[in-house]
Amino acid sequence: MMHSAVHPLQIRPRGSNHVGMRQYNERVVLHAIRLHGDLPKADLARLTHLSTQTVSLIVNKLLDDQLLIKCAPLRGRIGQPSVPIALNPDGAFAIGIKIGRRSMDVLLIDFTGNVRQRFERSYAFPDPRVLFDDLQAMVSEVVAFMQHIHADAADRLTGVGVAAPLSLGGWQALLDVPAEQAQAWNEMDLYSRIQALPAVRTLDLPVHLLKDTAAACTAELVAGRGHRLKSFLYLFVDTFIGGGLVIDSHVHSGTSGNAGAVGSMPLHAAQPTGPAPAQVLSQASLLNLQRLFSAAGLVVEAALDERALQAPWLALTERWLGEAAQAIALSIANAACLLDLEHVILDGVFNRALLAELIAHTQKALDAHSWEGVTRPTLHAGTIGSDARALGGALLPLHAAFAPDPEVFLKTGRPLRR
Repeated sequence: MMHSAVHPLQIRPRGSNHVGMRQYNERVVLHAIRLHGDLPKADLARLTHLSTQTVSLIVNKLLDDQLLIKCAPLRGRIGQPSVPIALNPDGAFAIGIKIGRRSMDVLLIDFTGNVRQRFERSYAFPDPRVLFDDLQAMVSEVVAFMQHIHADAADRLTGVGVAAPLSLGGWQALLDVPAEQAQAWNEMDLYSRIQALPAVRTLDLPVHLLKDTAAACTAELVAGRGHRLKSFLYLFVDTFIGGGLVIDSHVHSGTSGNAGAVGSMPLHAAQPTGPAPAQVLSQASLLNLQRLFSAAGLVVEAALDERALQAPWLALTERWLGEAAQAIALSIANAACLLDLEHVILDGVFNRALLAELIAHTQKALDAHSWEGVTRPTLHAGTIGSDARALGGALLPLHAAFAPDPEVFLKTGRPLRR
């Protein structure tokens, strides 16, 4: 069961001067600072369309609540120096959990989105009989860390955000997963299992659940390059390749939560007889590179670091790059025809040098397509990397607690010039 925390709605961070809107206006001010960086009160008033007096009252309250801090005064101007207001990193925290097909990550992020603590577990495939014990131990360590640095840790922790594949038990044959293990995940209510963790239940932390690639897309939208792009297709290469879709500055999840699921696109047309065509994920996933390494007797973990572009792994990496780029380019071309997107962001769990090579190979593959009648989108490198899914998960409770609309990730306008 997947509980999505986003829906297709866009709101601008614009406040109201009515007294009954005080809490909403507080969130508008917080969100404006999150989007545009530290701002003096006068700029906040102009940006949010609130009166100067209302902004001053809100800022003073949020300073008292330790959600905001004052920065050094801006000097060199006529009149009194203005004092920019910024988010207090220690004002609030959130836990992000990524449960993947090859590893699990747990992050603690602060109010500004910076990672303050990180845990990771690797496995061949997640075994639910032991995974939740490991997860409980990691979350308990996060809570202990919070209690060490803040006496009121329970009040400062806003919740837990979980990023996981919609079908963790899917593609059983491709992953060579035991049937009973895959079935256990298909029958599991992951939301309830996370809620039942003692470390979560004791603090009564709200739990948010989102598809892993949508969470990664959210992280790129809020904290990465996507912050400046209105609409884009997001591609993320991990064990399998997946994606997300941003339209008019919000994550579009679709009816079943699968919008942007490029991994399931067919690689060629289906025939009246014979098997169904292979999917993009069967050619463009990191699993393919790891299997090439394994068949050659090489360390498969090299796919994640700089060794992938060194001998003896390099020859196999070049082979994978060519095949993966062809499949990714096909998915981009199809998406461009359907959605008329200006931008595509490509990211993955691996080393940044390998990402640069994959983008270069994909650009070359895109050159081979005919773009007559459609505009070729610009391809960008993602900026978050392997933390994207857990970070996107952690952003869910922060935005639920402090964004003007708790169910949408939003951005608007351009940063103010000072």
